[in-house]
Parts: sequence; C-alpha cells; structure tokens
Amino acid sequence: MRDYLKRLVTTGAAYQAADIAAKGIAVITLPLYTRHVGRGEYGAYTTLLTAVILASIFLRVGVGEAFVRFYYEDEDGHRRERIARTATATVAWTTTLAAVLAIVFAGPLSRLILGSSEPVLIECATVGLWAFTNLEMAYAQLRVDERTRAYMRASMSNVALTVTLTVALVVFAGRGAEGLLLGNFGASAIVVVGLWWTLRRRVSLRVRLGDLRAMLRFGLPTVPADASVYALQVADRFYVYRGYSHAAAGEYSIALQLATVVFVFVRGFQYAWPPLAYSIDSDARAARLYSLVTTYFVLATGVVVAAVALLGRWLVRLLAAPAYFGAHTALPWLALGWTLYGLYQVLIVITGRARVTQRNLPAALAGLAVNVVLLVVLVPGKGAGLGIAGAGIALCGAYVAMLAIMHLLTRGVFDVGFQWRRLAQLALILGGVAVSGELLLPTSGFLGLALRVLWLALIPALLLATRFFAPNERAQARAIAIDARRRIAAFRARHGEVEAYAEDPLRDI
Repeated sequence: MRDYLKRLVTTGAAYQAADIAAKGIAVITLPLYTRHVGRGEYGAYTTLLTAVILASIFLRVGVGEAFVRFYYEDEDGHRRERIARTATATVAWTTTLAAVLAIVFAGPLSRLILGSSEPVLIECATVGLWAFTNLEMAYAQLRVDERTRAYMRASMSNVALTVTLTVALVVFAGRGAEGLLLGNFGASAIVVVGLWWTLRRRVSLRVRLGDLRAMLRFGLPTVPADASVYALQVADRFYVYRGYSHAAAGEYSIALQLATVVFVFVRGFQYAWPPLAYSIDSDARAARLYSLVTTYFVLATGVVVAAVALLGRWLVRLLAAPAYFGAHTALPWLALGWTLYGLYQVLIVITGRARVTQRNLPAALAGLAVNVVLLVVLVPGKGAGLGIAGAGIALCGAYVAMLAIMHLLTRGVFDVGFQWRRLAQLALILGGVAVSGELLLPTSGFLGLALRVLWLALIPALLLATRFFAPNERAQARAIAIDARRRIAAFRARHGEVEAYAEDPLRDI
C-alpha cells in the first residue's frame, strides 16, 4: 500500500505543482485584473469560461475517459498508439466543427448565454472551446505514461504565455473580458500545437472506426453524467448572473478563483488517481487502497477548507479590489464543494473499474436537480436571501446528494470498505474547529487573524488526542521523518565539503 500511496502522491504532486503555479499566478494577478475589469464583465468572462468547459465534455464524446481506461488493458505499444491517434483525431474533428458553427451563430449564442448581443465574446470563447478540449486530450496522453516532467513543462509554458498575453490585452490594450478570454485560451492553443508535435507518433486526423466504436461504448454513457456534474457549476454562475445580480456574479467568480487553494489538491488528485486506480490488478488490493486514499484525501483537503473558512475574509482583502469583498461569504462553501467533488471522483473510478459507467447518470441528474432547487430557495431575497453564500451552499448540497446516491449504486458492483468511523471523526473535528472559530473569534484586524491562525492548531491536537492515527501510521510517519532528516544531513554534509574545497582550492596540492 505504501508504494501505491507514494506513487499517487508523487504524480499528484507533479500535477499539483503545475496547477499551483497556474492558479497561484491567477490569484496573485486578481488585484490587477479586478481594477481593470468591472464586476459585470468579470461575471460574463467566468460565465463563458464555464460554458466552454461544459461544451468540451460533449465534444470529447467520452473518448478521453475511454482512452485512459483502455490504455491499461493492453500493454502492446502499437495498440496503445493506435488508440491514442483515434482519440486525438476524434476530438480534433468535433472541436473544429463546433468552433465553425459557434462563430456562425455567435449572435444568437451570446443572447442565449449572456442575455445580450456580445458576438465578439462568443468568438473569443470559441478559441477556448477548440484549445481547451484538445489540450485536455493531449494532457491525458502524458498522464497515462506518468510523464510528469513533460506535463509540468507544458503547463508552465501555458502559465507563462497566459500571463503575458492576458496582461498585455487586459491592462495595456484595455480589452476587458475579451482580453481575459483570449489571453487564457490563446496560450492554450499554442501549447496544443507544441504538444501535438511532441506526441506526433500518437497524433492523427484519421479516425479508426473499430477503435472509436469500442471507446464510444465505454465513454458515451459517461458524457451525460459528466455534463450534469459540471452543469452544477454552470447553473450557479448562470443563475447568479442572469437571475440575481451581475455584480454578485463577479463577486461569486472571485470566490471561485480563491477557492482554487483547495481545487489544486483536487485537480492533482483527479489527474493522478484514475491511472493508478485502474493499474491495480487485484480487486481486493484496490478496494483497500480506495478506502485508505479516501480517508487521507478528506484529511488533507479538510484542513485546507477549515483554514479557508477561518481566514477567508483576509484572503479576499489581500487579493481582490475592495468592491469584491462580498466574495468572502461564498468562499468557505465553494472550498468545501471542491472537496466533495474530489470524493465523487473516487466513486467515478469505481464505476469505471466495474464497467458500469451508466450508473453515473442518475446520481448526476439528482445532484443537478437538488442544486437548482436549492439555488431558487436560498439565493434570492424572496427566498432565504443568502445571496452568493446560498449558491455555495446549494453546490455543497448537490454534491452530498450525488455522493449518497453513487455510494448506493456502486456497493453491489465493487465493495469498498470505507473507514466510516475515521471519516466521521474527521468531519466532527474539522467542522467543529471551523464553525467554533467563526462564531467565537473576531472577524477583522490583526488580532482576529492571529487568533484564527492559532485556532487552527486545534486540528492536529484533537487528531492526536482522539487517536485518529493508527499505530502503524504513526510508525511510518516517524520512519519518513527520520529518513528525511538523514537525507537533509547528508545533503548538508556534501554541501559543506564542496564549500570547504571551494574556499581552499590548493588543499590537494
């Protein structure tokens, strides 16, 4: 188990590092962008961004998911390359045709999505539709081989190009939402072309119908479910933008940006987890790993969510213009929502392993229905009047419903003995520290910040006091700590020898 966990952490950390750089720079540049883009424009940008990602799910037609699953069923290199070429070609054709249609109908699409005639924004988003979808397919080819260095180089290049183009277009050219869209997606298009050249043996425009039919049989049932899951994020942004307030949609978008402090963990897990989970031959060993990974995932992300809940006000003040301060009300709920989404990925892998992907749809549809109902009840003034905080709560409620239904649907096909006692223990400790700190501690000033940081120290203390960690886990942690100290000492010794030699170059004469 330790080797599997080490592999998950290693590959996940590589994907997280790239995502941390991307999201970190995006967060750091928020003060710059929010001073050049109005809340309404920013709301339009994020609405189109989510629309692009939702459309990309349909345009991949499930071949991306099928490619990852089929890749581990056959170790023949020629067969793997053939599957990769068919998957790449399929996505290239669907995205190109969709982009042409989107440009032709840009006017009606803008009125449908934004409620106003903004065809130029739709044309900018069309670049993203093509670039984002093909980039995801190219990244999938790097992930199946766990080519983490190549992935990081491509991601870092994307980050550098995105920042350069976006700053030029938004700050210096004053293009507002257009600049945000073109900066993000123009960079992705350049990286796609570069990756196609790097992976040229696996890239083609020829679709082999036999391979495509097999991938569609596996992947197509996942499309409605994946689209329904992502529609949760589209529904809340669309509802807040069109049915509540354009300005509130801008604040909600900032909260989503800042919640990426949790999302980077989830994204790394989402990329690293399926290749590892599908590569395990033994069902018994896989079930044990799934259970243990779930517990550790809740622990890692739950600590971050608790920190966001307690420190969110200061985070918004630091990284956004004053007009966006209201974003802090939704921030803790959106951070929690990302954790719940990560747990949903565990169950998605279970259905993929058991080849019952059609069971994803009922849970996804139920979650979407719960989300819509809660949005109408919680957000507007004629309802509970919670505003964007209500939208965040609605998202969490939807994910909880999905998790419950997915667990019921997957118990009979692949039984994972989840560690329910430890999961409940984590929920009580993490939730208790976050809620008590929010109710009892000051909400502004340096004193409030200091007290809340200290309050977070209750989490490890309570985990140790309630014996959350098993004896073997504590022993392994000590062994890892001792090994780390030895490596550091060895490095310092080598470094010291090099320095001594450099200071006395004549010592050997």
